[in-house]
Amino acid sequence: MGAQKKGASRASEDPVELAHVPLQAILLADSFTTKFRPITLERPKVLLPLVNAPMISYTLAWLESAGVEEVFVFCCAHSKQIISYLENSEWFSQPNFTVTTIESHDSVSAGDALRLIYERNVIHGDFVLISGDTVSNMSLTQVLQEHKERRKKDSNAVMTIVIKRSKPSQITHQSRLGTDELFMAIDPNTKQLLYYEDKADHAKGSIYLDKLLLADKSSISLHNDRQDCFIDICSPEVLSLFTDNFDYQHLRRHFLKGLLVDDIMGYKIFTHEIHSTYAARIDNFRSYDTISKDIIQRWTYPLVPDVKFFGDSSTKLERQGMYRASGIGQSRSAQIGPFTVIGNGTEIGDNSKISNSVIGEGCSIGSNISIEGSYIWDNVTIEDGCKLRHAIVCDGVIIKSGAVLEPGVVLCFKVMIGHQFIVPSYSKVSLLQQPIKQDSDEELEYADNSTGISEISPLTHAPNISNGETANRQQETQCWPTSELGTGGAGYVWSVCEGGHDEEWRHSVAPIPAEKLAEVIQAAEDDLVFAQDGSSLPPSGELKLDSNDSDYDADSRDDSYFENEVEATFVRAVDENIKVENVILEVNSLRLSYNKQTADCAGAIFYSMMKLALETSHSLAVDLVQATTKVITKWKGLLKYYLSDIDEEIEVIMKFEDMCLESAKEFSPVFEKILYQLYDQEVIQEEAILRWDDEKTYADESDKIFVKQAETFIHWLREASEEEDE
Repeated sequence: MGAQKKGASRASEDPVELAHVPLQAILLADSFTTKFRPITLERPKVLLPLVNAPMISYTLAWLESAGVEEVFVFCCAHSKQIISYLENSEWFSQPNFTVTTIESHDSVSAGDALRLIYERNVIHGDFVLISGDTVSNMSLTQVLQEHKERRKKDSNAVMTIVIKRSKPSQITHQSRLGTDELFMAIDPNTKQLLYYEDKADHAKGSIYLDKLLLADKSSISLHNDRQDCFIDICSPEVLSLFTDNFDYQHLRRHFLKGLLVDDIMGYKIFTHEIHSTYAARIDNFRSYDTISKDIIQRWTYPLVPDVKFFGDSSTKLERQGMYRASGIGQSRSAQIGPFTVIGNGTEIGDNSKISNSVIGEGCSIGSNISIEGSYIWDNVTIEDGCKLRHAIVCDGVIIKSGAVLEPGVVLCFKVMIGHQFIVPSYSKVSLLQQPIKQDSDEELEYADNSTGISEISPLTHAPNISNGETANRQQETQCWPTSELGTGGAGYVWSVCEGGHDEEWRHSVAPIPAEKLAEVIQAAEDDLVFAQDGSSLPPSGELKLDSNDSDYDADSRDDSYFENEVEATFVRAVDENIKVENVILEVNSLRLSYNKQTADCAGAIFYSMMKLALETSHSLAVDLVQATTKVITKWKGLLKYYLSDIDEEIEVIMKFEDMCLESAKEFSPVFEKILYQLYDQEVIQEEAILRWDDEKTYADESDKIFVKQAETFIHWLREASEEEDE
């Protein structure tokens, strides 16, 4: 069936008539991947909780707010669960917002899904194509207008993809979302996409572009610092193109790249870059962690925990990014740290500490428990003395007393971890045995007719899988014996597939561990040599001499993310009395992940130290100075590690100036005394202070406030320096 049939003919109709067509969207409620295994064998990815709300709720809420009137939700794996959720949610009863489900039992790719939707003949104009694991607060007005204007001039302009700036790590070659570094070539004048590659061979240190790209282009911008948001504005022809080409299965790998190299049909894809708004897709466990933090830190506003965009939320925002539901029970001695969400009906026992984590509804958390950087879903029981770091714990899990979850652990629904058992890093434990075949359509065969996981049988019996062929393909001896799990433990541990060890730490919710960090740094040394010689690609460049690249809000946002992460690491180090050398390893991991310099680390650590001193009880200025002196004395080794030269020391002084003027004005009257303490404890050298003073000589008076305050101290330093010279 060709491009002229069905909805495709609308492209030639009158624009005024098209204006009356409701804005439609296709929402793919199946990712057709296995990255969230084994969780998604029991529940579809779009229904997994993201900061205590199903992922698909964020997508639907955004579509409604952006003016979409009709949404077609394509359901495949676990389709009954998705349909049941939607039927019992508010999305089926919203005025001027229609949600219709399209169910399939045999589609194994996005291409199959779009071919089926084409056959249903439900799309009647330009539409939004998105998956149900996408979070955004962008406006669609501009991108839709751009798309329609292009279509008027060129009917081959069939697609516009949304992109956003995101600098990848120069070491790991992946974004903060855990996705591979993406290379795109874009015409800077028309914004046409000319090249798209997310599987570059970094060992070569270069990529190759077809010289024909330059044939009729005055310039081309080559980027590796852009993120694909996976929000597409499509013309109806897109659906018919999938029908005409059954080789098109994957939206990017097959369809997008296919159109870019097709010289015969002449179809074109364009880009729309967003700057101050948010858009990101949850592709793996690392992006799940990153986007959760973005939501908690309110980059996704109004899609945040305390705003009622779904259901009846009683969650309230408190200081330091803490969110607590009204119906929780918390011991007076329990400590809830920054950037933490506590769900309704959860009980927290004596002396337990929770920070940088999301706790679901109805959880029972005992006494003397430590939870850091973890995601605890609903109705989880954690007994006394347990320790969890950077883990995901699904509904109904029971973790018995004294157990430890090391970073990167994933515990699936209703798993039980026994007394004192230590679950090794990156382990995935499930009530379902691991299938030998690792196909993306496996979830179709596991899906049952229930609306949840309540019918999964106990571990003592084989999992109740409706498809007999799948059951026969189970591995037989992956069950951990009770003796290996501690008393009362039960579950199946999934082994890592061949070649998958590298993916475990790259895509985990846990920071890159020290030993992996060392391996990556060692392996990246050759690439760094290429970069110094100028033989590798810059983050972004236009292929002409007079190119300019704008600075965007993304830089400041990355800075904010990085500083928050360093602060959280520092707070945990203080609370748990972690050794300086171990803190350095974690900060180095963050430095590489965010592509920062040592000066950035020094600034973030100094800020965290001053904030700790500021939060110490003090009624007089002298008390604040004493508290600050104690913090500097204890943690100066950490700060000095990142102060390798005078310029970096000057950066710290300037950071202190900014704090005194903006975020920590209490320090302003005692600036000179704190500066002296930094000098006296050999954190800041005399040369740095004197150079800072010299650099202020021709500054505006408003920029000399603290130089003048420290005038006596600086004069003393200069006199002492002159005496030494004599």
